[in-house]
Amino acid sequence: MPKPYQDILKEVLIDGERLQARIAELGKEISQDYAETEGLLLVGILKGSVLFMTDLMRHITVPHMIDMMDVSSYGKGVRRSSGEVRILKDLSEGIEGLDVLIVEDIIDSGHTLSYVLRMLQARLPASLRICTLLDKHQRREVDIELAYVGFAIPDSFVFGYGLDIDEYYRNLPFIGVVKDGVVIDES
Repeated sequence: MPKPYQDILKEVLIDGERLQARIAELGKEISQDYAETEGLLLVGILKGSVLFMTDLMRHITVPHMIDMMDVSSYGKGVRRSSGEVRILKDLSEGIEGLDVLIVEDIIDSGHTLSYVLRMLQARLPASLRICTLLDKHQRREVDIELAYVGFAIPDSFVFGYGLDIDEYYRNLPFIGVVKDGVVIDES
């Protein structure tokens, strides 16, 4: 059984009120930037982006479609990206000629997203941009251009609001920092 989140929480980095205020701002920016689009497709990167994308799309006023990809470079118990990217679920439809906005929960090293960008660019979208809730720029190893950033954060392991620790705690309404040395599943 996982520990209560209070046992692993070092600090609340971004509270729910700040999260929601910034997401509303991002939705407004995206709506203005894509006001003349012929077809906007939001591509959520599972599983971490689900809460962010759901709240973000409520603030996007231009018509848009959604799709999801499941991409992984982490494994259970792993706190840093391995750099080896696996596509667990690809897009359901083609993206040729569409304005595609990738919606990501967090970007750190950039390896996973760089791989996804190359793969999607080969499918000839009209445009391909990135919106991330969290940017951990200190860890960046691959140069990635971000169109929309919710928050720049320090190099800490974070959880909550879609981000997990070994698949738990995604439901929390805030972004918290994990105490050093925490292991959830010891099996």
